[in-house]
Amino acid sequence: MAGHSSETIDAFHRGAFHIVQPKGRGHRAGMDAMLLAALVADERGIRVADLGAGAGAAGLAVASRLERAEVVLFERSAEMAEFARKSLALAENERFSRRVSVIEADVTLIGKERNAAGLMDDSFHHVIMNPPFNDASDRLTPDALKAQAHAMTDGLFESWVRTAGAIMIPGGQLSLIARPQSIAEIIAACGRRFGGLEITPVHPREGENAVRILVTAIKGSRARLALRAPLVMHGEGTHKFSDFVDDLNNGRAAYPRK
Repeated sequence: MAGHSSETIDAFHRGAFHIVQPKGRGHRAGMDAMLLAALVADERGIRVADLGAGAGAAGLAVASRLERAEVVLFERSAEMAEFARKSLALAENERFSRRVSVIEADVTLIGKERNAAGLMDDSFHHVIMNPPFNDASDRLTPDALKAQAHAMTDGLFESWVRTAGAIMIPGGQLSLIARPQSIAEIIAACGRRFGGLEITPVHPREGENAVRILVTAIKGSRARLALRAPLVMHGEGTHKFSDFVDDLNNGRAAYPRK
C-alpha cells in the first residue's frame, strides 16, 4: 500500500496491522521483527516494552496478536518515533492502537535519567529488542538513518540488557533477536540479571549456517542455558517458508519457551 512519496504503508500478519515506514532509506521491518514478536506467548493482561522499536513493527505485532497486551514503543530517533505514531493513527490499527504508546528515549540511559525518560523500574512483564547488529565499521552506508539503526557500539548488549533488567518485574521475560556472532556478548550481558536462557538458531535451510538467533531469558532465574532445536526457514531449493515459520510470520502462532 502506498503512502506519502517518502514513505510506504505496509501490511503485516496478512493485513491484521499496518506500519508506516521510510521509503528507500532507514531500516525497514521484515521477518526479524515478526520472529521477535512471536517470542511473546502470554495471554494475560501484560505490559510489553519494545526497545529500539523503530517504526514499531514488533511491538504492533504483539499488540495485534495478544488482545490483552499493553505495549510501549521506545525509540531514540525522533524521525522513527514519528513513523510509529503515524502507524498508530492508521484506521487499520484502530482495533488495538489505544493499547500502544510511543516514547522517545535512549534505552542506554541509567538511573534517574532512565526513569525520567519513561523507562520506569519494575514496570513490564516482557521486554523485546532487536538491537543494532553490525559492527560500526561494517557495511558503511551514506544513509544516516539506516546507519543509526544498524551500527553496533561497544557494550551495546550490556547497556540494553541492563535497561531491560531494570524496567522488568521479577520473573519477567526478555526476548531478543540477533546475529549468531553476538551470542557471547548476550550471555555475558544477561549475567546474574537473567537466567534460564533459551537460544534457538535460525537457519535459512537444512545444512546452511545460522543467520540469526532467538533468545529468551527470565529475570532472576537460576535455570541453566538451553540450546533449542534449530528453526529452519525454507525447504531445500525453495524460498517458500515452512508452514510453522509462515504461521509465526503471520501471527497465527507463537514460539513459546519450553
